Amino acid sequence: MIKKTVFKVLVALSFSHLLNDAMQSLIPAIYPLLKESFSLSFAQIGLITFTFQLIASILQPFVGYFSDLKPRPYSLAAGMACTLLGLILLSSAGTYGMILIAAGFVGLGSSVFHPEASRVAKMASGERPGLAQSLFQVGGNAGSALGPLLAGLIILPRGQHSVIWFSLVALVGIIVLLQVGGWQRRRLVETSGMLQRRRLDSGFNLSRRKVVWSILILLALIFSKYFYLVSLSSYYTFYLIDRFHVSTQQALYCLFAFQGSVAAGTIIGGPVGDRFGRKYVIWASILGVAPFTLLLPHVGLGATIGLSVVIGLILSSAFSAILVYAQELLPGRIGMVSGLFFGFAFGMGGLGAGLLGILADHRGISFVYQVCAFLPLIGMLTAFLPNLDRRRIVQDSAAAT
Repeated sequence: MIKKTVFKVLVALSFSHLLNDAMQSLIPAIYPLLKESFSLSFAQIGLITFTFQLIASILQPFVGYFSDLKPRPYSLAAGMACTLLGLILLSSAGTYGMILIAAGFVGLGSSVFHPEASRVAKMASGERPGLAQSLFQVGGNAGSALGPLLAGLIILPRGQHSVIWFSLVALVGIIVLLQVGGWQRRRLVETSGMLQRRRLDSGFNLSRRKVVWSILILLALIFSKYFYLVSLSSYYTFYLIDRFHVSTQQALYCLFAFQGSVAAGTIIGGPVGDRFGRKYVIWASILGVAPFTLLLPHVGLGATIGLSVVIGLILSSAFSAILVYAQELLPGRIGMVSGLFFGFAFGMGGLGAGLLGILADHRGISFVYQVCAFLPLIGMLTAFLPNLDRRRIVQDSAAAT
């Protein structure tokens, strides 16, 4: 096991995550453009996100499972190549069906990139897994924040065909990930004789039933988090335009502010979890955001923007803590756990986008936020999670005596 955190690998992963998610976030960022150009309904907009998220959701656990069995160091670059192909197709799409195909290739790229990159981040984490996951995640959140800004500055003024320029970004990502793949290959050779067999034992004297129930609770929390987040990432611009009559560019800048707060919250959650315990971070992040989500549908424009920033900051701190908590429950199955949670997160985001789009068509976009406001209350399930940090302290004390 690596005791020292390999920051150069984590920075490379974070940077490639930034590039990957910046390209992916271009799709929802140009929804207003696509809606007008192709005369799409909100349900059709939701189906684009659903297509992207569903493909990523279904494939990611399988990618993680097989990467545990036989790691393939250069698969990260292959995943980025799929995203590149999706962007090329999106830039030239002339029909709604071609847009869905392009979104599908972007989803395929995510299904390869996220579980394997998370597994490599774990390899490079040393004794600071929360920090490592936060560094990896913050790159993706920063990329998601840049996507709307770049779309507003480059794509909206020039049109759909300007998406092709972002293929250069994908090429940069492929080069970076080839270097990461080289480090991973060397590390796998060095540790080939020390690989532990995979097992369901959590290492915390928890029964199999307790481990399974804990995983199910964590997945319920992911459902709460990503159903709410997708309401903002996919429909926030429409909400601002519909309720406050702002321009599309102004709405995209507000979306950028929200995504920026998500990036900031992500970098906070991992180190705080390492220091004080992941369960406490999960408590504060999921349930703690409820007062703000309940208030958001009833305030003016300035307060709406401010509350969305606070919501993004608090809610985004949960994922790194949840993922590392799950990895500690199943320490021999890092790739599978990463794929399961990334895949479930993508799936819930896609399902949420589809269902919320239908709801917006029938009841109005404002009603979406009145319903979603109650989702963070699911965070009360955190009370049933075992305190792994306390168990570790007890076990370490017993070992010392």
